[in-house]
Amino acid sequence: MKRAALLLTLALLSGCDDMLVQPYAKLYDPEAGRVQPVAEAVPWQDAPVAPPPLTLALLQRGQQRFRIDCTPCHGELGNGDGMIVQRGFSPPPSYHSARLREAPTQHFYDVITHGYGAMYSFAGRVAPRDRWAIAAYIRALQHSQDVPVAALTPEQKQALP
Repeated sequence: MKRAALLLTLALLSGCDDMLVQPYAKLYDPEAGRVQPVAEAVPWQDAPVAPPPLTLALLQRGQQRFRIDCTPCHGELGNGDGMIVQRGFSPPPSYHSARLREAPTQHFYDVITHGYGAMYSFAGRVAPRDRWAIAAYIRALQHSQDVPVAALTPEQKQALP
């Protein structure tokens, strides 16, 4: 009986496969308006990808991808209080710390690509153009949350609580 159970278990395990290499694994690309194979959706590149020009469309794409991939840990404002942290995991550093406000934009792209500390690599989940979009959005978040009062217009100063 034990031998039959062992043989059955081995037979079942032999059918397991890496889900990422299956030919029917698909991702939806809203820009292309179609479902495309994973190999097309997230290209693996050894050569560095140059940052695209900063546009409103890039920031909007960055915001969309940030909300999907980053807010679970980093939170909506990038201050490190996402839902995962609220459930007991270690908080990531706030994007509003002096160290990260002074870091080059390339740093955020590299961290998304290779991971850092407890954060694993998102290279297989986030396409290079989306990594740049997220990095640009992080910069926008930093500027939106850390504007000095002296830089505000008189109307904006009156609107402050």
